[in-house]
This record gives sequence, C-alpha cells and structure tokens, in this order.
Amino acid sequence: MKFRNMPGTDLVLSEVGFGVWTVATNWWGKIEDSDKQSLLENAIEQGINFFDTADTYGDGFGEEVLAKYLGHKRNDLVIATKFGYDFYDPTPRDGHKERPQKFDREFVKYACEQSLRRLGTDYIDLYQAHNIKLGDLEKDELFETLEQLQYEGKIRYFGVAIGPDIGWVDEGEYSIGVRQVKSSQIIYSLLEQDPAKQFIKLAKENGVGLLSRVPHASNTLTGEFDHGLPVFDTDDHRAHRKNEWLTEAMRKVDRIRFLVQEDTRSLSQSAIQFVMKQTPIISVLPNITNMDELNEYVSAVDTPEITDEEQSKIEELWAHDFDLSEPEPQFREI
Repeated sequence: MKFRNMPGTDLVLSEVGFGVWTVATNWWGKIEDSDKQSLLENAIEQGINFFDTADTYGDGFGEEVLAKYLGHKRNDLVIATKFGYDFYDPTPRDGHKERPQKFDREFVKYACEQSLRRLGTDYIDLYQAHNIKLGDLEKDELFETLEQLQYEGKIRYFGVAIGPDIGWVDEGEYSIGVRQVKSSQIIYSLLEQDPAKQFIKLAKENGVGLLSRVPHASNTLTGEFDHGLPVFDTDDHRAHRKNEWLTEAMRKVDRIRFLVQEDTRSLSQSAIQFVMKQTPIISVLPNITNMDELNEYVSAVDTPEITDEEQSKIEELWAHDFDLSEPEPQFREI
C-alpha cells in the first residue's frame, strides 16, 4: 500500500480507502455479516488504514460495524464519518430520496456525540458535512461549531462531501476556495471528469486534500458489464440508473480499453491509477463488496502509473465526448 498526507493535517491516508457504505447498506448489493467482517479485517491486513463512513449509512450501522469489527485497531485507523442528515426523525424515508438536512449548532453537536458513541471512540479523525448545500456553507455558525468540537478534541479535522450527484459547482468552489476546509470528497472517474477537474485545480491552489469516490462509474469500469447489463435488485443504487446511461457508458469504456496492460494493469486498476494521478487526491474510495474486488483494487497502487501520453489521449477523448455523437446525460450517485 502507498500513503499520502492530507495537506495541513497530520493525517496519513492509504491511497485506496474503504467506503463503508457497501457493508452498511444494501445499495450496492447484499453482503452477509460474516463477509462484512472478513472484508474489513482483510482491508487492514492489506494496508488500508482509511475508512470512510457516515452516520446515515444503515441508520448508524455504518459506524457501529467499524466499532464491532475494527474497534481493537482504532489507533491504527483514520476514520472519517459524515453528518447533516436528520435520520433521527421518525418519518419513514421515501425510497432513495434525500432525507431532511440540519446543520444548526444543536443538531451538529448532537450528531457528533451519537457518532462517537456508535464508533466506540472519543475522537473522529475527519468529520464531513454530508452533501451540504451552499446556503448552509455560508453560515458561520456551522464552522464555529466545528471549530469548537475540534477544540474539545472530539474531531481532529473537518471537511465536506460534495453531492449526492455530480455537479454542485457552487458548493465545491465555496467550500474549497472560501472556507478552505481540510478535505472535500468528490466524484471523479474516467467517465465523470467534470466538475471535478475544476475542484482539483482549486484544491491544488488552496492546499485542500480531495477524496474521490465511485472511481469505477457504477462499475462500468470494472468489467462487470462487459457481457451485458444485469438486472439489479430494487434496493441496489444502480437500479435507479437508466439503461440508456449504462449502455452509453459502456460505449465510452470501449474507447479507453487501450489503458489495459496485459498481466500488469486491468481496466479497473487503470481507473484507480487515473484518479490517483492527480496529486491533490489523497485517497480513492472504490466500492468494495467481495474479496476479489478488495485484492484487485488494493493491488492497483502497484500497477504502472498512467503515463502523460495516456493522459493526453484520455483528455482528447473527453474533449470530444469519447467520439460519440450523443450528449452525455446526467445521473445520480451517492
């Protein structure tokens, strides 16, 4: 495993992190409890020290599962969690629609205490405002509250997670350029490069670290769909994507198969190397659901890096919509 330092902090993160949402929800397929434990424990054995979760994943389970299986390794881990969704409200959630958000002082302090309890720890390494909107970013009270939690030792650093889908340019620009948070979690992949390119430039200028999620663009870059699109379970996050998007995405994937190097770098590993070529990106968070994926993604850091020539070809394809005539549709991610 290789590691990178989060600018302006003493946090050192594994280049491949573990997004806990895959073992905390059924949004990326159902995983048995025994397999969840095995994945988390093997992730540490393979050098992963960065685990990214959220209080709303599984209504708290995404934090509890870390305490349950990795609590004895707490001092060896960098744990990031998120706050801002009021899942404490008893109103039933409507499918995958966003829950109500709260970022007032009282709620943030309450949410932090609950996360500390579920994580079984007395500090959180990185506390992220979950899919925060511009209006809340502009409120000084939120950052005063986070600074107070930092002063009290309950959180070490704070940042934001931009989303839930691609876009959110105003939020990204404001949080990185004006608030200069320590980290910003974004979507960036071979198939989803904007507006992340803009965030990468801003992060470099302002000394902000980036965390990049879903590098495989709904698994279109893993080889899973090379022989046809599957039928997803209704709980699966990908079931809400239109087959037209997936079909077009696979046409784009065909244009970038030149990145595959037989016996040394697969397409899924190339996708991770593409993300990590950007130095402001500190860690990438692929969706890990089984041991084969864990092994594949962890070993990506030891495969050949994307060359400048390959990068130039990728940029040329991106500039010309991968030589496809139809415009790229928008879509939702987590």
